[in-house]
Amino acid sequence: MLDVVRKALLAGLGAQERAKEFVEELVKKGELSQSDAAKLMNEMIAKAEKSGEEIDKKIGVIVEKTLDKLNLPGKRDVEKLETIIQELSNRVKNLEESR
Repeated sequence: MLDVVRKALLAGLGAQERAKEFVEELVKKGELSQSDAAKLMNEMIAKAEKSGEEIDKKIGVIVEKTLDKLNLPGKRDVEKLETIIQELSNRVKNLEESR
């Protein structure tokens, strides 16, 4: 699964590099102004960042569902247990001190 995600991200990076080269070529040919090229690149970067965030969310959901199916604790489960352990430790300490 991680390998598939890695390949997709690398493909996206490759596509982004090719798009940048294409835009630079259009500028060299005079078919696109520098300011239009900058706007276009900024739009592409913004879309790529948004896509990356969406991919992160989807991967998180997939991992969470997988952990749930495997009956393994997730990050939230561990954090909840850590909180409970800390509360119990405090109670034990208070009881020991009151003796």
